[in-house]
Order: sequence, then structure tokens, then C-alpha cells
Amino acid sequence: MKQAITFPRMEGVYTRQAHCDIPEGLYEREMGREGFFGPASHILHRHKPTDWISWEGPLQPHCFDLNKLPGEQGSPWHAALVLHNANMKLRVWQTAGKMDHLVRNADGDELLFIHRGSGDLHCDYGHMSFRDGDYIIIPRGVQWRIECHEPVFALLVEATEDYYVLPDRGLVGRHAQFDLACLDTPHIDDAFKAQQGEFETRVLIKRRDRISTVTFPFNPLDAVGWHGDCLPVKLNWRDIRPLMSDRYHLPPSAHCNFLTKTFVVCTFAPRPIESDPGALKVPFFHNNDDFDEIIFYHRGQFFSRDNIAPGAMTLHPCGFAHGPHPKAFEAGAKHERKYTDEVAVMIDTRFPVEVAELPEGVEVEGYVDSWKKK
Repeated sequence: MKQAITFPRMEGVYTRQAHCDIPEGLYEREMGREGFFGPASHILHRHKPTDWISWEGPLQPHCFDLNKLPGEQGSPWHAALVLHNANMKLRVWQTAGKMDHLVRNADGDELLFIHRGSGDLHCDYGHMSFRDGDYIIIPRGVQWRIECHEPVFALLVEATEDYYVLPDRGLVGRHAQFDLACLDTPHIDDAFKAQQGEFETRVLIKRRDRISTVTFPFNPLDAVGWHGDCLPVKLNWRDIRPLMSDRYHLPPSAHCNFLTKTFVVCTFAPRPIESDPGALKVPFFHNNDDFDEIIFYHRGQFFSRDNIAPGAMTLHPCGFAHGPHPKAFEAGAKHERKYTDEVAVMIDTRFPVEVAELPEGVEVEGYVDSWKKK
């Protein structure tokens, strides 16, 4: 039998409640395990943990301007790889028009987040439309293609050799965050029936990152019906109702929407900022010492960052102590903002990710210095 070493102790100056009533002139830093789910301690410092004057060595944060990636790719298998490990691949796909082939991922489930654009998705199960802000989960092995009404900019997040599930919502109940009735599924409607036919169709199957092409004398999207619970689902961030507390700053794990065995996907959506005088109004300084933290900025002003625009992505690797940027921290201390207008996708990965080779200019140089006092 294994038992974690977990027993709370106190020493010196401390607060009775984490993230609340921090004495003036002191700064709280959370040392935590298992991505905010495990044991944690809260250390009060005389200086901000991010007030370094220089930083050398490979353990540095990264910021990417994904808007500077090359233009359109006709197939998701040509999407630009940005971050990856053995369990997750994150690509950026920019496309327009109508796909002239089907694709099937035999390596794992695919999660699409539509940053910009709209269109129709056709798959083995039927048809569903999509728009900006949609998450679309496509189970491993499903054949699909899209037709764009507007040019599409999408994140593709592959759960390699894995699949997506919903988190346990525990005490808040199964209807919290979003009711399961908000999950849309494909329909065998007139649009789906209209695309069926006896014409040659290619299916590009990805397995172990190699592509096999199978050609049929007909369109394999020829289903007439189905039943079951292994199927694509769609959720828009506008249907998410964030958990919140006016007296306590909830950790990012409270915003988890989907998870796999090795990473979680969370959505930061607009919500009121904490109003209690003693509660933190911005994320707390923390070491996330078991997970790499990836955030993609979809829209709005991210309340804990400075000079981050839609289409940007940050990577804070495991072991990098971080927290709000100086201007954001000062705004939170003054309670200048009462409501967040941000929408962002956070992916926390249990195992380290590698940065792919990216074109010049995509990585924002000097991001580690953005915490320096100006």
C-alpha cells in the first residue's frame, strides 16, 4: 500500500485560507502537485517570485504569435505542428474552401477548437455546422471532412493513443459548467444526404504519423442511421457557465472541460472578478511542478497578462514559477476591473512538451523578461 506524505503544518506568518487575506507587502506562492488537484503549500514571500533581473538556461517560458504561421493547408495532415510529446500533438490548421478528400486519425482522438471561421463538418455520423469558439471532439477512427463558409483558423489537439472524457464534477453536480444537453452531435439531415453519391473518394488515414490513402468508387459517408455513445460532439465556449466564487480565486482546474489520461483542456470564459476585499483578483503565483501549462488566447483581454493578443499562445514549462504580469497584478490589487472579457484555452500536460521547428518570427523573443518591472 502507498500513502502520500500529506499532513498540514504551519510555520511563521501564514493565512488561514489560501489566496485570501494576504498581509500587505507579502506575496503568496503555491507549491502544488498534480496540476492543482494534489497536495499543496502556500508560502508567503517578501518579494514577488517573478521579480528576477536575469534568466539563463533552457527552463524558460515561451510565447508564440500563431498568426504568423504560414497560410492555408488543404488537409489537417498538413497543419503546422507547434507543440508535441508522446501523448499530445498540438497543430494549427488554416484552411478555406472545401476539402476534396476525407481524413481518418488512427493515432488518437482529435479535438478541434475553431479560433476563426465557420462551415460544415461531414463525418460518418452525419452533418453539423460549426462557428468560431466551437470545440469539436472527433473520436479516433472517424472519417470526416469540412467545407468552409469563412476561412478557418483552428487548433488541432490530438490525444495520441488516448481519448477525451468529461471531468468528474463532484459536489457541483452533472449540470455545472455546461449541461450535457449543450453537447451537439451530427445529424443525418438533407445536407448530409446531398453530399452522398457514387463518385471516387480518397480517405487519408494517419497512423504513427504516416499517411495511407484508400480510394473508394463511392463516398464512404453514406450512413443512413446509427445509435450509440461513441460519436463526435461539439461545444461552444458561449455555452460554458464558469464556476466562480466572489470570496476565493478558484484554481484553473475548476475550469476543466475535457481530459485524457495525461492532459486536461480548460476554458477561461468571461466571468465576474472576485469582489471580496480579501480575495485575490488575479491568479496566484505558483509552481506547477508536475505539468507544462499551455494557454491559447482566443479573444478579449487576458486579465493576468500584458500585451497578449488573440492568436497568441504561451508555454510555461514545469518548474517555472510564474503568475500575473506586473501591470495585471497592480490592476488586480486596485480592483480596477470588475469583469473578465477573456476567452482562452488552457492545456496542462502531465509530461513535458517539445517545441517544434517554427518559422522565424513565430516565437516572441524575450518573453521571460515580460515580468520585469517597467
